[in-house]
Amino acid sequence: MSALGYNRKLVRVLTHVAVWVIVLSLPYLLDSHHGEPHHGDASGFARSFFWLNFFTSVLWIGPFYLNAYVLTPRFFYHRRYLIFTGIVALVFGVVLLIHLLLFDYVFYLPHFSFKGATGFLLPAFLLTIAVSTTFRFVADKTIADQRAQERQEENLKTELSFLRSQINPHFIFNILNNLVALEQMKSPELGPTILKLSSLMQYMLYDTDEESVALSKEVEYLQSFIDLQKQRFGAKVPVNVGLDVPPGGYEIEPMLLIPFVENAFKHGVGMIERPCIEVNLRVQEGVLYFTVRNRYNPASSEIKDKSSGIGLGNVSRRLDLLYEKQHVLLVSRGEGWFTISLQLNLH
Repeated sequence: MSALGYNRKLVRVLTHVAVWVIVLSLPYLLDSHHGEPHHGDASGFARSFFWLNFFTSVLWIGPFYLNAYVLTPRFFYHRRYLIFTGIVALVFGVVLLIHLLLFDYVFYLPHFSFKGATGFLLPAFLLTIAVSTTFRFVADKTIADQRAQERQEENLKTELSFLRSQINPHFIFNILNNLVALEQMKSPELGPTILKLSSLMQYMLYDTDEESVALSKEVEYLQSFIDLQKQRFGAKVPVNVGLDVPPGGYEIEPMLLIPFVENAFKHGVGMIERPCIEVNLRVQEGVLYFTVRNRYNPASSEIKDKSSGIGLGNVSRRLDLLYEKQHVLLVSRGEGWFTISLQLNLH
């Protein structure tokens, strides 16, 4: 057993002990004479009756846990009510018998009455069984809720992992083709390009395993991605970039911003007059403002392939999962520009 599990078990046991000490002490604390009359021959009987009731109260511990850990889960939960009731009645009979033995052979009290003892013990016994059953219900409900939460968290992690893996890899293949062309041209840009691609791959394969990364790392990844795309398209597609990351240790979900930029390069080039892409990022008072714009052709009837559109749906879903009520995402078209704006309260 781990130290944490042992500590939790110890705390649970100590809590139960404390509750029973309080419950069993109540009659004594509420009795101003503590079982002793001021005077008279009845003092001995009063003391005996007090301790008889005390030890009888101790007997409730057994039925409480017997019902909580055996009878309720095995019979009550399975709707075997007749067997449950019969065993509970049998347990009460055992308690009544022990009470009789204490009455006659331990405290030597006269005139035992089964009817009177039953009327005296039955309400407390039924209350013990009711509290015990409720305790079991609450404990099982708490465990079920914890397991449901754990399953939900695991499902969330699995879904987020899947969504991350959906990032379109087409640009990697394009860059590899560019590397071949650079090698054939003996271009001096080959080395820096390989280093940038290596940095991209390292970030995608290793750094994204973390729940969050430094915002500076995400922006560095964005910049490398944009540099590689600029190298791919050259002067044919002007790219205006402003990435301003202030110091402060801000963190963000990895691979969260790249789909916006990837979407702009995917749909902002090609059969478009005067293509242009703009990417701007700034942080102000803990809020990230991120805008990506690209020219598009309203008259274009481009048929999207199966991977098209995954990026924006992907990131929208991730934002809902991770930044619920902590973000604003706006998508607009107008005057030949497709614009995506994101406001995000950084964790």
